[in-house]
Amino acid sequence: MEILCDGLDLSNAILIVSKATTSKTPNSILEGIKIKAKEDKLELSATDAELSIITTIKAEVYKEGEVVVPGNFFGNYLKRLTNEQIKLTLVDNQLKVSYNDSEGFIQIYNVNEFPKIPQIENQDYFEIQQNLFKQLINKSTFAVATDDSRPILKGVLLEVNKTTINAVALDGYRMAVVKKQISNSNIEKSIIVPQKTLKEITNLLQDSEDKIKIYVSDNFLTVNINGVIVVSRLLDGQFADYKSIIPTEFSTFCVVNKEQFESTLERVSLIARFDKNNIVKFDIKENNVLITSNGDIGNIKENLPANLKGNDLVIAFNSRYFADILKVTQEEFVQIELNTSFSPCVVKPIEGDEYIYLILPVRIANY
Repeated sequence: MEILCDGLDLSNAILIVSKATTSKTPNSILEGIKIKAKEDKLELSATDAELSIITTIKAEVYKEGEVVVPGNFFGNYLKRLTNEQIKLTLVDNQLKVSYNDSEGFIQIYNVNEFPKIPQIENQDYFEIQQNLFKQLINKSTFAVATDDSRPILKGVLLEVNKTTINAVALDGYRMAVVKKQISNSNIEKSIIVPQKTLKEITNLLQDSEDKIKIYVSDNFLTVNINGVIVVSRLLDGQFADYKSIIPTEFSTFCVVNKEQFESTLERVSLIARFDKNNIVKFDIKENNVLITSNGDIGNIKENLPANLKGNDLVIAFNSRYFADILKVTQEEFVQIELNTSFSPCVVKPIEGDEYIYLILPVRIANY
């Protein structure tokens, strides 16, 4: 292999595909980035056996070939050469990197050991605007489970039909259900996508109305975003019956200004975060929510104006769960629906059904 390419193009491509490498494995080949020179292009790919990312850049290819280089080292090396023209040459069992009057030699892996990246037949797909898919992911993935006790909850359930897509994430303490319109679909299917995959897809998406096609098979998902191909294994298993978790009736309805709620919660929860318990108490009555946090360092109480219908209620929550919701909502007002001090709380928009967030309360005594 012998090629010449722009250092900035190569460095950017390495940065993109390196998100699919892993160092937490005894299989060192998964730490590598595969570089394939063919015709007038350089294809770079990486995989951790679950997530694969592929991209291409232009290059002057003098001799075709392919190698696998240590991803972390190669990326750190090339990001310091972004202003150079880079020549890559395979010399025995090393990759020679030439620039100006300088050169470096990098040990390579056995290219035959690099895993084959699955190819999905372009048959089953749905189409959605980039900005809508980005919003769908950002508004749901924060509720994904982080522990390994229930691996299936480390993914997001995507329910696709002809006109809409639902994203569902839950971790046992809170849940997010977000709905967006899709442009076109030839499937009605439910799949569970790993959070890591959706995070990397988000990094590639633009805030534009340009559409992308997402192809789905029984075991894999693939999408081409502005020339970057992402292939991901889907999670296999039964997702939680989330619809049965959502209460259908409520006795307390509370409407608050989103910005006021967010700033009030941020101040009050300082005590909660300092004491690492994150607990805040809501005392809801007479068109007001008294939000309180107590700790060894002190206490803070603030009144939040509210439009209240139904019963008065005292209830406590992990403040971070509300903060995560408010961070991803843009509406001027949000509606909080409750029943008892021990029942799940629902947060939803005043109008429409774009999202439903559910939070479990914290039991408190003498708070």
